Amino acid sequence: MTARAMPVTEVQRLAHQVLDAVGTVVVGKRDALELVLAGILAGGHVLLEDLPGLAKTLTARSFAQSLGLEFRRLQFTPDLLPADVTGSFLYDQRNHEFTFRPGPVFTNLLLADEINRTPPKTQAALLEAMQEKQVSVEGTTHRLDPPFHVLATANPIEYEGTYPLPEAQLDRFLLRVSFGYPAAEEEWEVLQRRMGRQREDSVLDPVVTAATLLAMQESLEQVTVEDSVGRYLVALTGATREHSAVMVGASPRGSLALLLLSRARAVLAGRDFVVPEDAKSVAVPALAHRITLRPEMWLRKLDPAFVVREVLDTVPAPASGAMPSYASVSAEGHPGAPAARDPGASAASDARASRSGRPGMSG
Repeated sequence: MTARAMPVTEVQRLAHQVLDAVGTVVVGKRDALELVLAGILAGGHVLLEDLPGLAKTLTARSFAQSLGLEFRRLQFTPDLLPADVTGSFLYDQRNHEFTFRPGPVFTNLLLADEINRTPPKTQAALLEAMQEKQVSVEGTTHRLDPPFHVLATANPIEYEGTYPLPEAQLDRFLLRVSFGYPAAEEEWEVLQRRMGRQREDSVLDPVVTAATLLAMQESLEQVTVEDSVGRYLVALTGATREHSAVMVGASPRGSLALLLLSRARAVLAGRDFVVPEDAKSVAVPALAHRITLRPEMWLRKLDPAFVVREVLDTVPAPASGAMPSYASVSAEGHPGAPAARDPGASAASDARASRSGRPGMSG
Protein backbone atom coordinates (compact mmCIF):
# COMPACT_ATOMS: atom_id res chain seq x y z
CA MET A 1 0.00 0.00 0.00
CA THR A 2 1.62 3.24 -1.19
CA ALA A 3 0.06 6.56 -0.24
CA ARG A 4 0.32 9.66 -2.37
CA ALA A 5 2.40 12.35 -0.69
CA MET A 6 0.85 15.72 0.13
CA PRO A 7 2.48 19.16 0.22
CA VAL A 8 4.70 19.81 3.22
CA THR A 9 2.68 22.84 4.28
CA GLU A 10 -0.50 20.74 4.35
CA VAL A 11 1.25 18.14 6.48
CA GLN A 12 2.30 20.89 8.87
CA ARG A 13 -1.27 22.19 9.13
CA LEU A 14 -2.73 18.75 9.86
CA ALA A 15 0.08 17.86 12.26
CA HIS A 16 -0.51 20.95 14.36
CA GLN A 17 -4.24 20.21 14.41
CA VAL A 18 -3.41 16.77 15.80
CA LEU A 19 -1.10 18.30 18.39
CA ASP A 20 -3.76 20.82 19.39
CA ALA A 21 -6.30 18.01 19.83
CA VAL A 22 -3.97 15.87 21.93
CA GLY A 23 -2.96 18.97 23.89
CA THR A 24 -6.52 19.36 25.13
CA VAL A 25 -6.03 16.14 27.07
CA VAL A 26 -2.30 16.03 27.80
CA VAL A 27 -1.63 19.40 29.40
CA GLY A 28 1.58 21.42 29.18
CA LYS A 29 3.73 18.88 27.29
CA ARG A 30 3.78 20.35 23.79
CA ASP A 31 7.50 19.73 23.19
CA ALA A 32 7.22 16.07 24.24
CA LEU A 33 4.06 15.62 22.15
CA GLU A 34 5.85 17.06 19.12
CA LEU A 35 8.60 14.50 19.56
CA VAL A 36 6.06 11.66 19.73
CA LEU A 37 4.29 12.90 16.60
CA ALA A 38 7.64 13.34 14.84
CA GLY A 39 8.37 9.69 15.57
CA ILE A 40 5.02 8.64 14.10
CA LEU A 41 5.42 10.84 11.02
CA ALA A 42 8.87 9.30 10.53
CA GLY A 43 7.25 5.86 10.51
CA GLY A 44 8.90 4.72 13.73
CA HIS A 45 8.14 3.47 17.21
CA VAL A 46 8.33 5.51 20.39
CA LEU A 47 9.38 4.54 23.91
CA LEU A 48 7.74 6.64 26.62
CA GLU A 49 9.87 6.20 29.73
CA ASP A 50 8.91 7.89 32.97
CA LEU A 51 7.47 7.36 36.42
CA PRO A 52 3.87 6.08 36.76
CA GLY A 53 1.05 8.58 36.49
CA LEU A 54 2.67 11.02 34.04
CA ALA A 55 0.25 10.60 31.09
CA LYS A 56 2.17 8.01 29.07
CA THR A 57 -0.83 5.75 28.45
CA LEU A 58 -3.12 8.75 27.94
CA THR A 59 -0.75 10.11 25.30
CA ALA A 60 -0.80 6.88 23.30
CA ARG A 61 -4.58 6.60 23.41
CA SER A 62 -5.04 10.27 22.48
CA PHE A 63 -2.76 10.02 19.45
CA ALA A 64 -4.59 6.90 18.27
CA GLN A 65 -7.92 8.71 18.48
CA SER A 66 -6.79 11.93 16.81
CA LEU A 67 -4.95 10.05 14.02
CA GLY A 68 -7.94 7.79 13.33
CA LEU A 69 -5.98 4.61 14.01
CA GLU A 70 -7.16 1.21 15.19
CA PHE A 71 -5.85 0.96 18.73
CA ARG A 72 -5.05 -1.94 21.02
CA ARG A 73 -3.55 -1.93 24.46
CA LEU A 74 -1.45 -4.85 25.72
CA GLN A 75 -0.53 -4.91 29.39
CA PHE A 76 2.91 -6.47 29.80
CA THR A 77 3.17 -8.63 32.92
CA PRO A 78 5.78 -11.12 34.22
CA ASP A 79 3.70 -14.10 33.05
CA LEU A 80 2.95 -12.78 29.53
CA LEU A 81 3.95 -15.22 26.77
CA PRO A 82 5.19 -14.41 23.24
CA ALA A 83 2.03 -15.96 21.77
CA ASP A 84 -0.01 -13.47 23.80
CA VAL A 85 1.62 -10.75 21.70
CA THR A 86 1.81 -12.24 18.20
CA GLY A 87 -1.08 -14.71 18.22
CA SER A 88 -1.11 -18.49 17.84
CA PHE A 89 -2.63 -21.41 15.95
CA LEU A 90 -5.72 -22.94 17.55
CA TYR A 91 -7.37 -26.22 16.65
CA ASP A 92 -10.81 -25.78 15.09
CA GLN A 93 -12.83 -28.88 15.99
CA ARG A 94 -15.50 -28.10 13.42
CA ASN A 95 -13.07 -28.06 10.47
CA HIS A 96 -10.50 -30.39 12.06
CA GLU A 97 -7.66 -28.01 11.25
CA PHE A 98 -5.51 -25.39 12.91
CA THR A 99 -6.40 -21.75 12.28
CA PHE A 100 -4.38 -18.67 13.16
CA ARG A 101 -5.83 -16.29 15.72
CA PRO A 102 -4.06 -12.90 15.44
CA GLY A 103 -2.70 -11.34 18.59
CA PRO A 104 -2.92 -7.70 19.72
CA VAL A 105 0.04 -6.76 17.50
CA PHE A 106 -2.33 -6.82 14.51
CA THR A 107 -3.47 -3.21 14.76
CA ASN A 108 -2.40 0.28 13.66
CA LEU A 109 -1.16 1.57 16.99
CA LEU A 110 -0.19 -0.86 19.73
CA LEU A 111 0.22 0.43 23.24
CA ALA A 112 2.78 -1.86 24.86
CA ASP A 113 2.03 -0.78 28.39
CA GLU A 114 4.84 -1.20 30.94
CA ILE A 115 6.89 -3.18 28.45
CA ASN A 116 9.76 -3.63 30.90
CA ARG A 117 7.61 -5.53 33.39
CA THR A 118 7.77 -8.66 31.24
CA PRO A 119 10.86 -10.89 30.73
CA PRO A 120 13.13 -10.31 27.71
CA LYS A 121 11.80 -13.40 25.88
CA THR A 122 8.36 -11.83 25.61
CA GLN A 123 9.78 -8.38 24.90
CA ALA A 124 11.61 -9.93 21.96
CA ALA A 125 8.31 -11.10 20.48
CA LEU A 126 7.86 -7.55 19.22
CA LEU A 127 11.22 -7.34 17.43
CA GLU A 128 10.13 -8.78 14.09
CA ALA A 129 6.91 -6.79 14.10
CA MET A 130 8.71 -3.53 14.82
CA GLN A 131 11.46 -4.03 12.26
CA GLU A 132 9.88 -6.06 9.47
CA LYS A 133 6.18 -5.16 9.96
CA GLN A 134 5.35 -8.86 10.10
CA VAL A 135 5.19 -11.76 12.55
CA SER A 136 6.22 -15.37 12.03
CA VAL A 137 4.35 -18.06 13.94
CA GLU A 138 5.20 -21.74 13.47
CA GLY A 139 6.90 -21.09 10.14
CA THR A 140 4.10 -18.95 8.69
CA THR A 141 4.63 -15.24 8.07
CA HIS A 142 1.78 -12.79 8.56
CA ARG A 143 2.06 -9.21 7.31
CA LEU A 144 0.89 -6.25 9.39
CA ASP A 145 -1.27 -3.69 7.63
CA PRO A 146 0.20 -0.16 7.52
CA PRO A 147 0.38 2.10 9.33
CA PHE A 148 1.83 0.15 12.25
CA HIS A 149 3.38 1.83 15.26
CA VAL A 150 4.31 0.73 18.75
CA LEU A 151 4.08 3.25 21.56
CA ALA A 152 5.61 1.50 24.54
CA THR A 153 5.55 2.79 28.09
CA ALA A 154 8.26 1.86 30.58
CA ASN A 155 9.09 2.64 34.16
CA PRO A 156 12.68 3.63 35.00
CA ILE A 157 14.98 0.60 35.13
CA GLU A 158 15.65 1.03 38.83
CA TYR A 159 11.91 0.92 39.57
CA GLU A 160 10.84 -2.22 41.45
CA GLY A 161 9.71 -5.20 39.37
CA THR A 162 11.21 -4.17 36.04
CA TYR A 163 13.46 -5.93 33.51
CA PRO A 164 16.01 -3.91 31.52
CA LEU A 165 15.11 -3.80 27.83
CA PRO A 166 17.69 -5.65 25.67
CA GLU A 167 19.88 -3.45 23.51
CA ALA A 168 18.36 -4.94 20.34
CA GLN A 169 14.89 -4.01 21.59
CA LEU A 170 15.89 -0.46 22.53
CA ASP A 171 17.49 0.03 19.13
CA ARG A 172 14.16 -0.65 17.41
CA PHE A 173 12.62 2.43 19.03
CA LEU A 174 13.17 5.48 16.87
CA LEU A 175 13.29 7.68 19.94
CA ARG A 176 12.75 7.73 23.69
CA VAL A 177 10.68 10.48 25.30
CA SER A 178 10.09 11.51 28.90
CA PHE A 179 7.42 13.89 30.18
CA GLY A 180 8.46 14.77 33.71
CA TYR A 181 6.26 16.25 36.39
CA PRO A 182 3.96 19.10 35.36
CA ALA A 183 4.27 22.59 36.77
CA ALA A 184 1.82 23.55 39.51
CA GLU A 185 -0.39 25.57 37.16
CA GLU A 186 -0.42 22.76 34.61
CA GLU A 187 -1.39 20.22 37.27
CA TRP A 188 -4.21 22.48 38.45
CA GLU A 189 -5.41 22.76 34.84
CA VAL A 190 -5.53 18.94 34.68
CA LEU A 191 -7.84 18.95 37.71
CA GLN A 192 -10.02 21.70 36.27
CA ARG A 193 -10.47 19.85 32.98
CA ARG A 194 -11.35 16.66 34.84
CA MET A 195 -14.04 18.49 36.81
CA GLY A 196 -15.29 20.20 33.67
CA ARG A 197 -15.88 17.04 31.63
CA GLN A 198 -17.46 15.20 34.62
CA ARG A 199 -16.12 11.82 33.58
CA GLU A 200 -12.86 9.94 33.71
CA ASP A 201 -12.19 9.23 30.04
CA SER A 202 -11.42 11.81 27.38
CA VAL A 203 -12.55 10.97 23.86
CA LEU A 204 -11.06 12.85 20.89
CA ASP A 205 -12.57 13.10 17.43
CA PRO A 206 -10.29 11.97 14.58
CA VAL A 207 -8.40 14.79 12.91
CA VAL A 208 -7.07 12.60 10.09
CA THR A 209 -7.57 9.04 8.88
CA ALA A 210 -5.07 6.21 8.65
CA ALA A 211 -4.84 6.79 4.89
CA THR A 212 -4.13 10.48 5.45
CA LEU A 213 -1.41 9.61 7.96
CA LEU A 214 0.27 7.41 5.35
CA ALA A 215 0.23 10.32 2.90
CA MET A 216 1.71 12.60 5.58
CA GLN A 217 4.46 10.06 6.19
CA GLU A 218 5.17 9.79 2.48
CA SER A 219 5.66 13.56 2.30
CA LEU A 220 8.82 13.28 4.42
CA GLU A 221 10.54 11.79 1.38
CA GLN A 222 10.22 15.22 -0.24
CA VAL A 223 12.39 16.82 2.46
CA THR A 224 15.92 17.43 1.20
CA VAL A 225 19.10 17.01 3.20
CA GLU A 226 22.22 18.82 2.03
CA ASP A 227 25.44 16.79 2.02
CA SER A 228 26.94 18.95 4.77
CA VAL A 229 23.93 18.35 7.02
CA GLY A 230 23.90 14.63 6.26
CA ARG A 231 27.57 14.34 7.15
CA TYR A 232 26.83 16.25 10.36
CA LEU A 233 24.28 13.57 11.32
CA VAL A 234 26.88 10.87 10.70
CA ALA A 235 29.48 12.79 12.70
CA LEU A 236 27.15 13.12 15.69
CA THR A 237 26.47 9.39 15.74
CA GLY A 238 30.13 8.51 15.21
CA ALA A 239 31.21 10.77 18.06
CA THR A 240 29.12 8.72 20.52
CA ARG A 241 31.31 5.69 19.72
CA GLU A 242 34.51 7.58 20.51
CA HIS A 243 33.42 9.17 23.79
CA SER A 244 35.56 8.08 26.74
CA ALA A 245 32.53 7.20 28.88
CA VAL A 246 30.95 4.94 26.24
CA MET A 247 31.44 1.20 25.86
CA VAL A 248 29.13 0.80 22.84
CA GLY A 249 28.05 3.85 20.86
CA ALA A 250 25.06 4.37 18.61
CA SER A 251 24.93 2.15 15.52
CA PRO A 252 24.20 3.36 11.96
CA ARG A 253 20.55 2.92 12.91
CA GLY A 254 21.14 5.95 15.13
CA SER A 255 22.20 8.00 12.10
CA LEU A 256 19.08 6.85 10.29
CA ALA A 257 16.95 7.84 13.28
CA LEU A 258 18.52 11.31 13.23
CA LEU A 259 17.76 11.61 9.52
CA LEU A 260 14.12 10.55 9.82
CA LEU A 261 13.39 12.64 12.90
CA SER A 262 15.16 15.68 11.47
CA ARG A 263 12.98 15.44 8.40
CA ALA A 264 9.89 15.21 10.59
CA ARG A 265 11.02 18.25 12.58
CA ALA A 266 11.50 20.19 9.36
CA VAL A 267 7.99 19.29 8.21
CA LEU A 268 6.51 20.35 11.56
CA ALA A 269 8.20 23.71 10.99
CA GLY A 270 6.77 23.94 7.46
CA ARG A 271 10.10 23.41 5.68
CA ASP A 272 11.05 20.97 2.94
CA PHE A 273 14.73 20.97 3.91
CA VAL A 274 16.66 20.02 7.04
CA VAL A 275 18.86 22.42 9.02
CA PRO A 276 21.38 21.47 11.72
CA GLU A 277 19.04 22.74 14.44
CA ASP A 278 16.55 20.03 13.48
CA ALA A 279 19.14 17.39 14.29
CA LYS A 280 20.15 19.10 17.51
CA SER A 281 16.55 19.17 18.74
CA VAL A 282 16.14 15.40 18.35
CA ALA A 283 19.67 14.16 19.09
CA VAL A 284 19.09 13.30 22.78
CA PRO A 285 15.81 11.36 22.30
CA ALA A 286 17.18 9.67 19.17
CA LEU A 287 20.62 8.61 20.44
CA ALA A 288 20.74 8.44 24.25
CA HIS A 289 18.92 5.11 24.53
CA ARG A 290 21.29 3.54 21.97
CA ILE A 291 24.40 4.16 24.08
CA THR A 292 25.90 1.66 26.53
CA LEU A 293 28.08 3.32 29.12
CA ARG A 294 31.15 1.81 30.73
CA PRO A 295 30.35 0.03 34.02
CA GLU A 296 32.17 2.62 36.10
CA MET A 297 29.99 5.33 34.56
CA TRP A 298 26.85 3.55 35.70
CA LEU A 299 28.29 3.51 39.22
CA ARG A 300 28.74 7.26 38.93
CA LYS A 301 25.10 7.51 37.73
CA LEU A 302 26.11 9.22 34.51
CA ASP A 303 23.18 9.71 32.17
CA PRO A 304 23.73 8.72 28.50
CA ALA A 305 21.93 11.94 27.58
CA PHE A 306 24.89 13.80 29.07
CA VAL A 307 27.14 12.09 26.51
CA VAL A 308 24.90 13.19 23.65
CA ARG A 309 24.84 16.77 24.90
CA GLU A 310 28.64 16.76 25.09
CA VAL A 311 28.76 15.45 21.53
CA LEU A 312 26.47 18.29 20.43
CA ASP A 313 28.83 20.76 22.06
CA THR A 314 31.97 19.33 20.48
CA VAL A 315 30.96 18.31 16.95
CA PRO A 316 30.93 21.45 14.74
CA ALA A 317 27.68 22.05 12.89
CA PRO A 318 27.78 23.10 9.23
CA ALA A 319 27.11 26.74 8.44
CA SER A 320 23.48 27.42 7.57
CA GLY A 321 24.15 30.49 5.46
CA ALA A 322 23.82 28.54 2.20
CA MET A 323 20.40 27.20 3.16
CA PRO A 324 17.03 28.85 2.41
CA SER A 325 16.00 31.44 4.97
CA TYR A 326 13.29 30.76 7.51
CA ALA A 327 11.50 33.94 6.48
CA SER A 328 11.12 32.88 2.85
CA VAL A 329 9.75 29.50 3.89
CA SER A 330 7.25 30.99 6.33
CA ALA A 331 6.03 33.45 3.70
CA GLU A 332 5.23 30.57 1.34
CA GLY A 333 3.44 28.56 4.00
CA HIS A 334 -0.07 27.20 3.69
CA PRO A 335 -2.77 29.81 4.41
CA GLY A 336 -3.87 29.49 7.98
CA ALA A 337 -0.99 27.19 8.88
CA PRO A 338 0.71 27.77 12.21
CA ALA A 339 3.87 29.83 12.02
CA ALA A 340 7.05 27.77 11.83
CA ARG A 341 8.75 27.44 15.19
CA ASP A 342 12.37 28.39 15.58
CA PRO A 343 14.21 25.04 15.64
CA GLY A 344 16.91 26.58 17.82
CA ALA A 345 14.27 27.42 20.44
CA SER A 346 13.00 23.84 20.29
CA ALA A 347 16.50 22.52 20.81
CA ALA A 348 17.00 24.75 23.83
CA SER A 349 13.63 23.70 25.24
CA ASP A 350 14.40 20.01 24.78
CA ALA A 351 17.81 20.43 26.37
CA ARG A 352 16.27 22.16 29.39
CA ALA A 353 13.72 19.37 29.70
CA SER A 354 16.48 16.75 29.56
CA ARG A 355 18.54 18.52 32.21
CA SER A 356 15.55 18.80 34.54
CA GLY A 357 14.62 15.14 34.12
CA ARG A 358 15.35 12.37 36.57
CA PRO A 359 18.75 10.64 36.05
CA GLY A 360 18.38 7.74 33.64
CA MET A 361 15.15 9.10 32.16
CA SER A 362 16.28 11.94 29.93
CA GLY A 363 15.44 11.94 26.25
